[in-house]
Amino acid sequence: MTSKAQSVDDILVTREPTPVDHPTLFTTVPLQNATKKTGQLSQAQLEKFFDQGYIVLENFFTREELDPCRDEIKMLVENMAQKLYNAGKIKKLYEEYGLFQRLTMIEKEWPGATIMLHKIGSMPKAFQDVWSNQRMLNVVEQIIGPDIAGNPVWNLRTKAPNNDPTVVPWHQDSAYFDDESFSNLIPSAWIPLLDANENNGCMQMVKNAHKAGLIATHQCCAGPTWYVMLDEDEMEKTLKVNLEKDAEICPVPYGGLILFHNLTPHRSLINVSNDVRWSLDLRWQHPDKAWGLWGIKKGVVMRSAKDSNLNIDWDTFNALNRTVESQKYTERKKHVDEFDATITGPWMRKWELVHQNVHTDKMKEELSKTR
Repeated sequence: MTSKAQSVDDILVTREPTPVDHPTLFTTVPLQNATKKTGQLSQAQLEKFFDQGYIVLENFFTREELDPCRDEIKMLVENMAQKLYNAGKIKKLYEEYGLFQRLTMIEKEWPGATIMLHKIGSMPKAFQDVWSNQRMLNVVEQIIGPDIAGNPVWNLRTKAPNNDPTVVPWHQDSAYFDDESFSNLIPSAWIPLLDANENNGCMQMVKNAHKAGLIATHQCCAGPTWYVMLDEDEMEKTLKVNLEKDAEICPVPYGGLILFHNLTPHRSLINVSNDVRWSLDLRWQHPDKAWGLWGIKKGVVMRSAKDSNLNIDWDTFNALNRTVESQKYTERKKHVDEFDATITGPWMRKWELVHQNVHTDKMKEELSKTR
């Protein structure tokens, strides 16, 4: 581990583009073992990942591996519906609706349901199984080596139709991390839990931007969200890309994924379909590198070159809700209301605040009480 994690009190909100210490980590294929493991990428696929900053892998997971995630989400929605109903916040449970419509109906009656579900802290077992899938870890090993940990930042995306709070603007993942992690290669997998396309809000990626070796200057916050945003002019100027040529809309079928890393700009499109576009985003890194989460939470070790019989300590990892702890940390408070439909975090003080909404207002209100 490097030095002590950056504190939210140390943040300077007006920043220049920040270079990473070892840009070749993000552009050079590491030396590979002669013997390939199950599921691993071809040399051409590895070169594509490091050359353009991402790769789409279709048909990577089986239905038997992903369907349990759908079942877990059904239970999460059911539990949330019961909680809202028992608290008198919704008048119906909407049990007659299925996985891809029920959350939309709840959200119509109680705006904030998508955010409440996004804030879940304990990772369901089916998600754990996908994150630590051996074929998936074999691929990650090709990118960062045999020592692998899950980065503490993971998300269940609750992208309801025409729901502005779930539209994620252009950004680099490192814009959310503390400076200690800026030189870490942190590969991510975006895994849709249905066929994802332009109509229901698939991802759009920008190739070649990572070659600049920079975290561009972001701003906070986009629209009615807690998300930082990367202005297109800033992206083109600082990261030396041409969005007309380098931006690619990436549809992904159920069972596929997009593999990218923390310097690659990306965004999700608005969902104009009738179905919730559920997805997971999962991240990995070397376990001895900075976790990037402001000292709030550590990741979970999944594979060790020295211990082939390593047991993953899910209990310790799940004991801390990263989203709630980030909110408590940022707002300087001990408790967060379970029905609080705002999200705050240290990244909101990292970048210049150019747009205010309920999330930024909540952060400023709570901080003013502690001064």
